[in-house]
Amino acid sequence: MDIPEARALTAQPLAGLPRGRGLRRWWGVLPVVVIGLLLGLRATVHTDPLDNLAVVAAEPGDPPGTIAYAGSLAITRGGPVIVGFQSAGASRLSIAGRELRGRGVVKERLIILHGATAIRFAAAPDARLVWSPVGRRGDPEYVSASSLSPEPPERARFDAPGTARLDGAIALAILATLIATVCIVLRRRLAAVSRASWIAMGVIFIGGLVIRLHDLGAAGQTWDEDVNWVAGRNYVTNLLALDFRESSWLWNYEHPPVMKYLAGIGAQLADGFGPARAISAVLVALGCALLVPIGARLYKLRVGVLAAAISTVLPPFVAHGKVVGHEAPTVLWWSLGILLALGVHDYLPADQRVALRVLRWRLVGVGIVIGVAIASRFVNGLLGPLCALIVVVQAPPQWRRATLGWGAALMPAVAVLTVYAIWPRLWDHPIDALRAAFLKLDSLHAPEPFLGATTQRPGVHYFVVYLGATLPLGILAVVVVWAVRAIRARDRHTLIVAAWLVIPLAVSFSPVRQDGVRYVMPCIAALALMAAAGVDFLAGLVEARHATTRHAFFGISIVIAGYLGMTLARTHPYYLDYFGEHTGGAGEVAAQRRFETAWWGEGLEPALAYVNANAEPNARVSRDCIEPSHLAWFREDLWTPMTRGMLDATWIVVYAPERRRCPLPPDARKVFEVVHDGTTLSAVYRR
Repeated sequence: MDIPEARALTAQPLAGLPRGRGLRRWWGVLPVVVIGLLLGLRATVHTDPLDNLAVVAAEPGDPPGTIAYAGSLAITRGGPVIVGFQSAGASRLSIAGRELRGRGVVKERLIILHGATAIRFAAAPDARLVWSPVGRRGDPEYVSASSLSPEPPERARFDAPGTARLDGAIALAILATLIATVCIVLRRRLAAVSRASWIAMGVIFIGGLVIRLHDLGAAGQTWDEDVNWVAGRNYVTNLLALDFRESSWLWNYEHPPVMKYLAGIGAQLADGFGPARAISAVLVALGCALLVPIGARLYKLRVGVLAAAISTVLPPFVAHGKVVGHEAPTVLWWSLGILLALGVHDYLPADQRVALRVLRWRLVGVGIVIGVAIASRFVNGLLGPLCALIVVVQAPPQWRRATLGWGAALMPAVAVLTVYAIWPRLWDHPIDALRAAFLKLDSLHAPEPFLGATTQRPGVHYFVVYLGATLPLGILAVVVVWAVRAIRARDRHTLIVAAWLVIPLAVSFSPVRQDGVRYVMPCIAALALMAAAGVDFLAGLVEARHATTRHAFFGISIVIAGYLGMTLARTHPYYLDYFGEHTGGAGEVAAQRRFETAWWGEGLEPALAYVNANAEPNARVSRDCIEPSHLAWFREDLWTPMTRGMLDATWIVVYAPERRRCPLPPDARKVFEVVHDGTTLSAVYRR
């Protein structure tokens, strides 16, 4: 294989850039001081939730050593509410005519009408109220002070119940401080990036953000969003309170915390998924924008711009940029890790000792990003081998030995230490905590259709087939053109891009073969770069044969942009159920049971809204044919007469009928349905 010399990512760093002696001396202290001041401000002005209740006299039945509180709890949406407490000592909770006693996490499901409801809590010293209000399930979330009032229900008033906006603002300020610190550390390299690259990245980022924020919640709530949202909210509350007790980090412990930290900031700002989804949109848009410098480094600037543009509008990336999930930060960390790995050897100083020190620090930086990626999702550990390959392949001959030695020593160690440092659950018993997480994850998922069969164990070709099926046909065609170019070139950047596609597919050899392309999101970015490079190769052939054709690349890019724009418009808002034209579309793959459609809750919400708007008071509703049933949120008066079967129901809601057959009564007639690309996502039947 012909391996050319490494090319620099940026122009030569600006010689006239001021070094900022004072800033360089204090940059490590300033962020610590700023974060300390923000935490101090929060401790000063924060109201503990129990302080928003009135202290009342003890009753004979209260456990010894408790303090009794009373007041009202805001129920913004009536229906089934899971309410309780977490306490190391014995506590007692009275609400809605029920009494809960015990220690640990104690909770009960109650049907409570909307409005203020009376609450009395005899709390042990470390106790807190927890609940799962209507609209969210999974682990319980901490009851916020805004949802409590010291007054009885008839006089209770609440300000933005369900929110903790001060905590959200302080968490955002801390995040901004950390980002600013990283930018200061990298200021010389950032200043050397060309203006054209910055403009391209800015346009891609803004465009990608607008696409994702438009109709942000139109597809409805998806399967894991409430679990991620709740755990993130609790985690951010813990961090701001400097609460690192093991009992405070039980929530969704099977998954690492970084995604939940980010989502948790949005969860503080609103009693809903909107701000947290917006953070996902930002993360995916940033990850796509970073393809500009990556493509410029490996090919040309125009290839990077087109790759970023393609990835920005590919349906899977749009879909997961609108969801509170692990996929959004995965896109960003892989792009960032690859970009840093590509630049490890850029502009090393002439002095060998100084150059070695710079090299070591850059390897540490790559290791930190790998650690953050793993702390977002375990399978992101595959970023490590890819970055290692890039660093070694890019190393100039005189630095190859040092790169191998220091890279092997520093990158894995720093990644492991990073995961440990940012996951408090690991601090006391890291091995036991990881073992518990893996044990909980080691379970078979529900059966799903795949290539005509319904299976829990699809073959190792599962992700490869799904990537081909969910890629638009036009993009798949130019990826094939890239393959032709790669066979002819066989150079360094071909090896790197091919590895970028192949290494994430190693997850195929794990038990995690499910949910379409969720676990191989980095492959989609690699395919976008391949497609852009394929267009560049094709345009080069056209321009070489026709001397008068100078703008073939631009023309082909415009055609691709229009094609992908029409694809998005046709798929809106159910991007999770997009399948390329070569598959026949969602309707065909659902009818033939080739792939899974209507699998994550998308498209269910309009059917629920129809029932809530049209069902008579206290009507009997069946949700037996809804999977996931925890997303089926009905009007408050429809819960008490909820049936356990369809024969007594007046209204029946069906989800994913193509995937999961529903034995409807003969007299049920369809009155509403949600159809996407020829397949029914959900339907409502009336008897």
